Amino acid sequence: MALCCGLVSEKNVPVPLKSISVQLQVRGHVSSVRATLQYVNEEERPLEALFVFPLPAEAALCSFSATVGGQEIRGELRDKQTARDEYDDGVSAGRQVFLLEESDQSADVFRLSVGCLPAGGAATVSFTYSTELTVEEDGGLRYCLPAVLNPRYTPAAAGAGVPQVCSASVIPYSLSLSADVRSSVPIARLDSSCALEPLQFLDPQHTHAQVSLSAGHRFDKDVELLLYYVDPHQPSAVLEAGAATAPAGSLMADPLLMLSLYPEFPAAVMSSLTSHGEFIFLVDQSGSMDCPMHHGEGAQMRIESARDTLLLLLKSLPLGCYFNIYGFGSSFQAFFPQSVLYSEQTLQEALQRVKLMRADLGGTEILQPLQHIYRQACIPEHPRQLFIFTDGEVWNTRELLDLVRAHSSSHRCFSFGIGEGASTALITGMAKEGSGHAQFITGSDRMQPKVMQSLRFALQPAVEELCVDWRLPEGVSVELLSPPVRSLFQGQRALLYGRLRGQSSSESDGAVMIKYKLNNTPVTNQLQFTLTPAGDTGLTVHWLAARTLIRGLEQEERAGGDKAEALRSRIVELSVECGVSSSHTAFICTHTHSGETVKGPLLQRNIPVPQMMACHSAPRSRMMRMQAAPMARCLSGVMYREAKSARVSQPSAPVVLMECDSASAQEPDHQQDPLLQLVSLQSASGSWEISSALSAVLEKPEEELRKHTPAQADGPLWATVLSLLWLFSCKLQDRVEWQFVALKAAAWVRAQNQAGVAECVRSGNLLLDCQLTAETLGI
Repeated sequence: MALCCGLVSEKNVPVPLKSISVQLQVRGHVSSVRATLQYVNEEERPLEALFVFPLPAEAALCSFSATVGGQEIRGELRDKQTARDEYDDGVSAGRQVFLLEESDQSADVFRLSVGCLPAGGAATVSFTYSTELTVEEDGGLRYCLPAVLNPRYTPAAAGAGVPQVCSASVIPYSLSLSADVRSSVPIARLDSSCALEPLQFLDPQHTHAQVSLSAGHRFDKDVELLLYYVDPHQPSAVLEAGAATAPAGSLMADPLLMLSLYPEFPAAVMSSLTSHGEFIFLVDQSGSMDCPMHHGEGAQMRIESARDTLLLLLKSLPLGCYFNIYGFGSSFQAFFPQSVLYSEQTLQEALQRVKLMRADLGGTEILQPLQHIYRQACIPEHPRQLFIFTDGEVWNTRELLDLVRAHSSSHRCFSFGIGEGASTALITGMAKEGSGHAQFITGSDRMQPKVMQSLRFALQPAVEELCVDWRLPEGVSVELLSPPVRSLFQGQRALLYGRLRGQSSSESDGAVMIKYKLNNTPVTNQLQFTLTPAGDTGLTVHWLAARTLIRGLEQEERAGGDKAEALRSRIVELSVECGVSSSHTAFICTHTHSGETVKGPLLQRNIPVPQMMACHSAPRSRMMRMQAAPMARCLSGVMYREAKSARVSQPSAPVVLMECDSASAQEPDHQQDPLLQLVSLQSASGSWEISSALSAVLEKPEEELRKHTPAQADGPLWATVLSLLWLFSCKLQDRVEWQFVALKAAAWVRAQNQAGVAECVRSGNLLLDCQLTAETLGI
């Protein structure tokens, strides 16, 4: 079967997809989603339609059906190649046939092929998937229905990539969405990026609610729901009964346990953030980064937001660490030949180069800069922390994830998906394989708060010697289905799946303990749970557990070796047994009772996805110009080529050491953001100086600042205390962004051991009209 269908004609030919209806069921921390797509062939000839669409990377696709002429045909899982052959045979024979499969390149891209839809005919296709809801920085649980599948950049030498589909500024199909939410704890509220009907509570305890999209919704952006529970960090456990019709002893027949854990680290350990580490920032400079962060008024360009975020990150790093920055596109650039010690000199050099960063490096190729970074020797006693910023439009997701996993013992990886359409498989996968944390910046989200939360995680002590210990009644055991837990972060959820075996005649409760060490301090978190199955989850936990097992087997298979073929067979067997799609299986529906076959040559139609940003449809000539730009700009730099990797078929991209031309590095305009302006003035050690720029932020004449300098204080101490007072009094709501800037400043003040600190605080309160204590400032 061909990998792509033909493009829609330039003439105003109607496309067959008319509507999408989505029913969302949320049960605690997981969701089940049923999507129904209605097709109508308004053309005069039979056609074959292709709809390429994204799903969450870890979604368990668990059912597929088609309704033709009032008859529902349930899809069956087959070996993928067998299903493709059956689809081709059906199309050739003129039968109405439907194929739903996962992309070979990325687990978050699916393609639905609708074959032999007769002229004037109609068909309805439905599929169901389950997924874990991601946890946001403010404790909200996030569900996202993507409206866009951004084109994935594929180098010319790489051959076929992720299936592409045409985009359109006006989408000719409608969307309706309704959500039913149930939880063991009260629901506080539900927010959305789209207009919603009022939330309706269906019980006095507020544990059951329903909501739907407002009428007339245009599917021109992601539909994002943020669900907030009362006491969201409460650990929980759900025991789900098996399917009565499943074969005895199978995974679907046994009861499964899902644990939601929120580790609480001791305050004494968390109060001392590490000053050690090697911090590497890998920033996307491809052409697609020259798009707005969102399509609202006044939106920053993605590359501009990335530059501002790098400023905050660089100013927030602790003295004594090492760092480096890479920009990547079709080629990649390093600020320094290797990571350098963080000092005032290296900080200023890096800041000058940050100002030069533009979205001008062509396509999106992350693999080669990652390979280069991993070849660099780690620095003893400085754990490597890798931060990756990208809009996530790549073609070789699985190869990237395998590379990150192969080096997971030497670093932690924190990933950031920028803009709508970023690949969930790439962003969440890199963080998962690299024992880090993933963040998505969509809609009107600011990048800085989410990135600084991840920096806080990176500065936390690493969890060591982690183990899971079960306390169960006699006769009962648990087989852990989830991969080993390799990372825990304060306040972040960890989900575990377990298979319950045996029965207890007396006790009905169990417990699980998570044991680990932080800075050589033993820590134990415990959760009690009941052994009585819940009655309202259906088979959601089973499907998600099966998906977890299948993903683990797929990773083992890609590693190669003598067991690869046996692993493939086991993946297909488990996928068919549990009814959950995999990389080696596909759903197939064939309508065999229509009475007559469809005759005549088939038209081929792609169903367009929203054209979210104009840059995604840039002409090829523009892309070629963008790829040529870095060579013209960096001729003064030092260039060398990496050794050719055995894993990559195309030549290695050149890496350029970025030279800083002070004449071209214009000072960024932070006038609209006083916080960024203040942060840009801080030294690497944490102090400030009295200057005209500081007086502009504080909105006080420079002469007045100098005149009120306390007698027992020098200029830097006075300026630093004033800056802290301004942060705590004027920007307290943005504390997550400047927390490390303030911590470094407070440490610098304490290290001065000057007698004038108290007088600085008193005088500063009078000057800035605030009432803060030295204790509040941490000095």
